[in-house]
Amino acid sequence: MIVRRYVQVFAGIIFASMVVAAALTSAASPAGAPATGLSSAQDLEAQGYERILRQGRNGRFSKAGWNHYGPGFFELDEETGILASRGGMGLFWYAAEEYGDFVLELDFMTEVASANSGVFVRVPGAPSSNDYIYHSWEIQIHDVSEGIHQTGAVYDAEGPIRLASKGPGEWNHFKITFVGDHITVEINGDTVVEWDAEPRGKVEDFAARGYLGLQNHDRDTRTFFRNIFVKRLD
Repeated sequence: MIVRRYVQVFAGIIFASMVVAAALTSAASPAGAPATGLSSAQDLEAQGYERILRQGRNGRFSKAGWNHYGPGFFELDEETGILASRGGMGLFWYAAEEYGDFVLELDFMTEVASANSGVFVRVPGAPSSNDYIYHSWEIQIHDVSEGIHQTGAVYDAEGPIRLASKGPGEWNHFKITFVGDHITVEINGDTVVEWDAEPRGKVEDFAARGYLGLQNHDRDTRTFFRNIFVKRLD
C-alpha cells in the first residue's frame, strides 16, 4: 500500500510538472499559440489594408522598411513573422511611410503579466533621441498597471474603460484607429478607449502625421508581435 501510494504521488508530481512545462512553452514559443480573430491577410488586403511586416515570394518575412532606435532590438522569426523584443529600451519603427488618418491592426502577446511594451503612433520624424515620447502617442501594453498606464491606455493620458487583454501566453488583437484628433482603441473586439486627443501627461504636443512603431521596454521579459496591417484613411 505504501509503495502504491508513493507511485500515485510521484505520478501526480510528474503530471503537474508536465502541465507547467506546457504552459511555459506556450508563452515562450508564440509560433505554437492559436491565432486570434484577425481576418485573413487576403480579406484585410481586399479592404485596403497593407501588411507592413512583409512576406517575400519565398514565404519568409523580413524587416525591410523598418529601422530601430535605442539599445534594445526586435528579433524576427522569418518563418512565422513573429517579432520578439529583446535587450531593453528602444523603438522599432516603420520608416517606409508616415501616416495621418489610419487604422492599425496587429496581434501582441506578453511573456509574463508584468511585461511592458506599447505601440507608438504618429512619431514625428526619424527618432534620434528619446524626445519622440513627448510628441507622439503610445498605446500601452502593461497588464499589471492601472488607469492611464494599463494595457489599452493612451499612455499617461487616457485610460481604458476595462482590462480586455487575455494575459501572458495568449495572443491579443489590437485595432487602433486615429482620425484627426480622435483615437479609438479596441482589444480583442472590445472598445476600451474613445478619446479626442489633446496634450496631456508626458505628451506636450502631437503631429497630424508620423511614423508607426513598436516599443522595446524590458531587458529581461519579452513581448511578441505579428500580423501587422495598416489602412490609410486620408
